[in-house]
Amino acid sequence: MILVKVGVLALQGDVREHAAVLEASGAQAVAVRRPSELAGVDGLVIPGGESTTIDKLTRIFELDVPLKERIAEGMPVYGSCAGMIMLADEIADPAKDLAGNPQQTLGGLDITVRRNAFGRQRESFETDLRFRGLEFSAPEAGAEAPAVHAVFIRAPWVERVGSSVQVLAQVEPSEASHTQTLHGAARIVAVRSRHLLATSFHPEVTGERRIHELFIRMIRGEA
Repeated sequence: MILVKVGVLALQGDVREHAAVLEASGAQAVAVRRPSELAGVDGLVIPGGESTTIDKLTRIFELDVPLKERIAEGMPVYGSCAGMIMLADEIADPAKDLAGNPQQTLGGLDITVRRNAFGRQRESFETDLRFRGLEFSAPEAGAEAPAVHAVFIRAPWVERVGSSVQVLAQVEPSEASHTQTLHGAARIVAVRSRHLLATSFHPEVTGERRIHELFIRMIRGEA
């Protein structure tokens, strides 16, 4: 089997955790901080962290244009939490700098996200999710894949999906730790559109490898 080289955008966030899961899942993980490093990878993970900081640093390190170009060319990208925000075409509540300019994204996913939608740090929670696309991990052919244990830390959710976007997982009101904020509606927390994958939770912190394995399969053209 061909070894795929997966970059982890190493400007800010939980870079080492993603790299460790990628390596454990059979990929070669490399840190990406400059355009020359981006040019050598088969796919890219944008980790969780502060979306506003990642946005600013991609421009400071002159990675924003190369990233947008490679996304447009079809490079597979997986964004978790802040990474989901960076891949969204639209932010419902963008942060603004001192001059009043809204934060920017790389785009590519026809979705609208809301930052910190589930609440602040003290309202973080864990739950089990049904996650589409993980059939390869089912105990036997035709069986349902085991649930994904998901950790939500200052997590966004998806408020709108375009026609090209597939919803992979949702959180029901009863599954969140502070259900009064959900107003009885399920919230979208994982999506895919062709070569782009995004989750609002952090699989890299729970030992859950299947999201990264799905992403590696996407890079290989197997999913």
